[in-house]
Amino acid sequence: MPQDFQKYGFPDGKRYNSFVGYFKRRYGERLQKIVLDAGFTCPNRDGKVGRGGCTYCDNAAFHPSYSTAGKSLRQQMDEGIEFHKVRYRTTEHYLAYFQSFSNTYAPLERLVSLYVEALEHPDVVGIVIGTRPDCVDDEKLDFLAALSRGEVLKGWKRSLAGEPDRTAPIVIVEYGIESCYDSTLERINRGHGFETAKSAVEMTAARGLDVGVHFILGLPGETRQMMLDSCSIINALPIRSVKFHQLQIVKGTRMEKEYAEKPQDFVRFTLEEYLDFFTDMLERLRPDLFIERFVGEVPPRFVNETPWGLIRNVELIRLLEKRLEERSTWQGRLLEGQKNGQVL
Repeated sequence: MPQDFQKYGFPDGKRYNSFVGYFKRRYGERLQKIVLDAGFTCPNRDGKVGRGGCTYCDNAAFHPSYSTAGKSLRQQMDEGIEFHKVRYRTTEHYLAYFQSFSNTYAPLERLVSLYVEALEHPDVVGIVIGTRPDCVDDEKLDFLAALSRGEVLKGWKRSLAGEPDRTAPIVIVEYGIESCYDSTLERINRGHGFETAKSAVEMTAARGLDVGVHFILGLPGETRQMMLDSCSIINALPIRSVKFHQLQIVKGTRMEKEYAEKPQDFVRFTLEEYLDFFTDMLERLRPDLFIERFVGEVPPRFVNETPWGLIRNVELIRLLEKRLEERSTWQGRLLEGQKNGQVL
């Protein structure tokens, strides 16, 4: 007899809606993201809304060696493809992932030039744009929507396994939201509140664009209950996927200093605690929401401690699935019988 979680059709028999394999299921083949640094900055770095950037951030800790602003986009893409071919030898097509800093923080003319340049690479079938919620507007989103409908690049065509005559690039927008709480966003120097994030997500989704969001678990001032309560807020957003990262204290950041001065303000998880806590979160997240990531990996040289050791993401995924099985639970379990993604 099928178990309760199987009615949701989670991929590969999992107990949560894993993003792994999503592109293959949707487009008929595996697509790999190539991280790009297009030389952007952020408005809370250059003085527009603040200085110094987010207190936790050292962008160098979050992108691979082939992705540096001193290289052209074409060089980064070529080197990125060679880098990934070592591990994913059968991958034929790629997504240009504009990741570093805020990748819509420029005049539209410059954005068009960069996005089109990336899409001209013969192995690239789409773009993923990582940005801040306060760095988009109607003009930019209208362009991205037109791009995704095939109205911009006339004659552009790619042959995917599931779509041999695709004439429009894949376009995905990812917003770094980080927290649902304005007090947290102010403390980490984001330079905007949650309503700005909510509005940007709604504006993007209303144009038919796929939207992903990022959150950090363990930011200063947030309790476990606050993080759990945020699930109902996340459930109400019109998003397709979400990434969660556990807070990692990166060397040289203002947050490193804050943690040294006020460690009591931070919730820190052992690996076992985090597996249980994230299982609690999954129970509260709507089952159609794809979980793209539930942990972050920072190279050891960027942090003073690695409390979980050097365990890799693939093993963490296995441990999470094991914990879900041990607790006989699954994504969205506590929402069953409830309305609007609320746990009563």
